[in-house]
Amino acid sequence: MSTDLDPVYEELKRLQLEGMDRVFIEDSTMALLKPMDTPAAPVVPPVVAIDLQSAVNSGQQSNTAAPKVTPRTKAVATSMPLPDAPTIELPAGDAATQMQWLQQQVENSPVCKEHLREDEKVVFGEGSLTADIFYCGEAPSEEEAAVGSPFQGKSGELLSKIFNAMGLSRETVYMTNILKWRPEHDKPYGNRPPTQDEMEFCLPYLKAQLQIVQPKVIIGLGNATVPGLLGADPDRKMAAIRGTWQTFEKIPLVFTFQPSYLLFNDTMKTKRMAWEDMLKAMEKVGMPISEKQQSFFLPK
Repeated sequence: MSTDLDPVYEELKRLQLEGMDRVFIEDSTMALLKPMDTPAAPVVPPVVAIDLQSAVNSGQQSNTAAPKVTPRTKAVATSMPLPDAPTIELPAGDAATQMQWLQQQVENSPVCKEHLREDEKVVFGEGSLTADIFYCGEAPSEEEAAVGSPFQGKSGELLSKIFNAMGLSRETVYMTNILKWRPEHDKPYGNRPPTQDEMEFCLPYLKAQLQIVQPKVIIGLGNATVPGLLGADPDRKMAAIRGTWQTFEKIPLVFTFQPSYLLFNDTMKTKRMAWEDMLKAMEKVGMPISEKQQSFFLPK
């Protein structure tokens, strides 16, 4: 039974680290979680609120619960230690020439290539080389690794809608992840967040991308981008610094929720929080903001 509950436990832990303190579960979902060999559970209300701290603690103490999961930035390590991070010195030339050279370095990196599963690709990044706004995620998902392009699937569709609402597009921003390969794990489902060591190995590639694009603002998407860009600090969580201005490589940086989190936590409050982060970025780069844009996701 613990194996079946592994993804549930991991998701509860992830949500807790994102700053959520409770989730709501319908009775149909509760029925799926009920062991088949136990007596029928008493009737529950149509919707049940579960305190995340209690749920996670319960999972850690029970003999039949899923094994303890470490925080997102210290997930299951890969089977082999990583070497020192590469040293990147961009060649002379224009932005397109430099980015093409850098992409070849990443795609031909023995370290990046040895972490790929069969039919997976390195996900380098794409977009405008003169973009004012630079979107940086944590690590490629299964969908991204399959095509070698960042922010795919439903998460990518949502991010494209956010771009459109801002008056932008995938062609006018730059998009990438800190980690350039999809993190391995031993589960047949889902995606693992990158470890601190993995992100630090790929940081020189990210810094070189920033050096080429020279954006006015970086938007970090997801919980693991916080230690990935600012360094490991167990007391520095997304919930505390989301929406506040930081800096990375002397570039203004703001953190917000990753699109997959917004899909899961589909509330007006969360949408407004994320949208306010986009408005901050628009204002920082000097984009016009209409009255309509100002009012998105506010109570009517």
